[in-house]
Amino acid sequence: LPERVELAPLPPWQPVGQNFTLRCQVEGGSPRTSLTVVLLRWEEELSRQPAVEEPAEVTAPVLASRGDHGAPFSCRTELDMQPQGLGLFVNTSAPRQLRTFVLPMTPPRLVAPRFLEVETSWPVDCTLDGLFPASEAQVYLALGDQMLNATVMNHGDTLTATATATALADQEGAREIVCNVTLGGERREARENLTIFSFLGPIVNLSEPTAPEGSTVTVSCMAGARVQVTLDGVPAAAPGQPAQLQLNATESDDGRSFFCSATLEVDGEFLHRNSSVQLRVLYGPKIDRATCPQHLKWKDKTTHVLQCQARGNPYPELRCLKEGSSREVPVGIPFFVNVTHNGTYQCQASSSRGKYTLVVVMDIEAGSSHFVPVFVAVLLTLGVVTIVLALMYVFREHKRSGSYHVREESTYLPLTSMQPTEAMGEEPSRAE
Repeated sequence: LPERVELAPLPPWQPVGQNFTLRCQVEGGSPRTSLTVVLLRWEEELSRQPAVEEPAEVTAPVLASRGDHGAPFSCRTELDMQPQGLGLFVNTSAPRQLRTFVLPMTPPRLVAPRFLEVETSWPVDCTLDGLFPASEAQVYLALGDQMLNATVMNHGDTLTATATATALADQEGAREIVCNVTLGGERREARENLTIFSFLGPIVNLSEPTAPEGSTVTVSCMAGARVQVTLDGVPAAAPGQPAQLQLNATESDDGRSFFCSATLEVDGEFLHRNSSVQLRVLYGPKIDRATCPQHLKWKDKTTHVLQCQARGNPYPELRCLKEGSSREVPVGIPFFVNVTHNGTYQCQASSSRGKYTLVVVMDIEAGSSHFVPVFVAVLLTLGVVTIVLALMYVFREHKRSGSYHVREESTYLPLTSMQPTEAMGEEPSRAE
């Protein structure tokens, strides 16, 4: 029987679609004319050849396919002594496993930012299609010499690696993001340029955030190197320099906002940032005469609103008190007016910045009674009704007497009225 039957080592990785050689070495065994060497994939015979020399070496080319990935290959010797009545003696080598792969010639698709600000992060994606087996590929992602912690996922023949790139202060400047995909001892690589920058500001400052009226306030805006700032439309003299303006604080400046814009050019792109600050001006209380009438004419027993408004910083308290008394009328809310409100009022706005007083006169017109006109109207109505009834009574009495008198100086004939006897054919009597 053969002393040694061994399959030579296979390639660590074999590209799919390319040939590799199976090689089996056999030492010993006789008679050689009855010794055969068989090359196997699984149990499939790939080649059968006689063992001729000593030691004998049998080879066979094999075209690698995806199905060969992980397949065991071996060789077997058969010493056929059946013609001599001794049977078939078989000896098999230890199997060897083949690993095949597919790695496309195209580089990976690398998606990364063109620029990244210091102390900020951004996702980076690296994808490669058409590789086999994708699960055994190795991915390396790096920002400069900083290796990124990548999460690798594969779906079919597609591999995707995702990582987060964080820019550090010592990396400022031009850098590269690199993605390497390695499989079967071969590598595909993609690179993208990345500019790491620092963009400080803009920072807007007030010399006095809360300034008394009449004081001088300085407003300044600054940013980092190479940054051009503009404060309320006025640009700084040069990039990297601050912009400033001064003003005398007035009441109209209370609540005023100052805007600063900053512009930085990075890799041909212009980046913009804005910032603002608000000024508070302290000024004494005032009452707007235009919205607070100094002479009011109202009618008694009506509802009105005293429309007076005060302003100031801090916001003042407004009270309106009647002169010579402690009577106070509400301001800005409806109240019922009567004749007792008639008089002069001192409307005073007060705060920690001082006081301001405005005199308001209320002229309340007393309303006339509604009883007198009604009474007179009732009397007139009763008089008219009485006269009409009297005339009707007189007329009825005269008609009942049957005669009417005329004055003697009248040249007209006297009037007569027909008596009942005349109606019966009797001679009528002469009227007196």
